[in-house]
Amino acid sequence: MSGKTNKSFTKRLKVTKNGKILTRKGGINHYNAKKRSGKQQSQKRPGELILSGKARARFLGK
Repeated sequence: MSGKTNKSFTKRLKVTKNGKILTRKGGINHYNAKKRSGKQQSQKRPGELILSGKARARFLGK
């Protein structure tokens, strides 16, 4: 029996057609009013996540 997929984690991920995993950073939903606009835009930019095959299977299922 395989483990359950971590839903809160998978909602922040996107897998590209070449298999790269792009992530959304946490904690950027509020307290943005006083930040400069460049900082706000950089927060929204996705980052790349590098996972081994074992970790990928553990967190994302098959």
